[in-house]
Amino acid sequence: MRSTAVVSRPSWVHALNSLSGTGGASRKSPIEIFATAASVVAHSSYAEVTGVRAGRLGRWTDGVATMRQDRLSFRTYWDAHNDRVIQAQAIDPDPGPLWVVLGDSTAQGLGAPRPHGGYVGQTLAHLRRTTGQHWRVINLSISGSLMRDVLAEQVPLLANYQPDLVTCGAGVNDILFSAPGKLFADLRALLAAVPDGTVLLDLPLPAGFWWIVGRMSVPYLSRMNRVIHEVAAERNLPVAEVSTQFIAPWAGKFACDNFHPSEDGYRDWTRALLAAVPAHLAAVPS
Repeated sequence: MRSTAVVSRPSWVHALNSLSGTGGASRKSPIEIFATAASVVAHSSYAEVTGVRAGRLGRWTDGVATMRQDRLSFRTYWDAHNDRVIQAQAIDPDPGPLWVVLGDSTAQGLGAPRPHGGYVGQTLAHLRRTTGQHWRVINLSISGSLMRDVLAEQVPLLANYQPDLVTCGAGVNDILFSAPGKLFADLRALLAAVPDGTVLLDLPLPAGFWWIVGRMSVPYLSRMNRVIHEVAAERNLPVAEVSTQFIAPWAGKFACDNFHPSEDGYRDWTRALLAAVPAHLAAVPS
């Protein structure tokens, strides 16, 4: 069961939703909001005349539209998966170790061809293969989540489970939604609230890829990563260093929206996460 807590969005989010005619009922990532608004331009009569529609802007907005469709199907997949895990646990006295995932669209696997092609699915397959145990996963992540969403909606649900492993990865969405003071307050609040032993994912640093936004965001993301590592050291929490594994060359590592990782890109995220999982969980039982 998901939390019903509602986290407000800035007024400019509702303005862009109104511009694009999509409304504000569904949660959108910042990149999707901007791309949806841009698609109004890319699909206009002006765009057809000038060739904008067939150019870079048109291809990008088409890619984001594909991600928007996948977001719904991936959410449906993980909700059904979670239900099956919960139902199986009710009848199996020894169902295997449990991993609970907190996060945003990257934890949903958005950008991969299929939900299990993201870092959660790839890591789960590796844990099962290398340990010989039937690892299970409950994926509480929601696409478009801010850190305050994870704190308000996902962390409270941990009380429903007895996980052997908890992972938490979020924050990229916040850089376009939140002023610096609010962002770092939310970051510290989330890091203080996760359970002892939680594996934190730091943030990717896509230098040289995300156009002007990338050049502007990398120093900001680097500062967020410093806070993640500082708090992790204070609390003795392991950190999956996505920032040092998900690196150039970028060819083939991003999905069609040029924002989410592709399945190949998620292999780098998987490598980072597996390196941070405590050894006693990733080892073959004696």
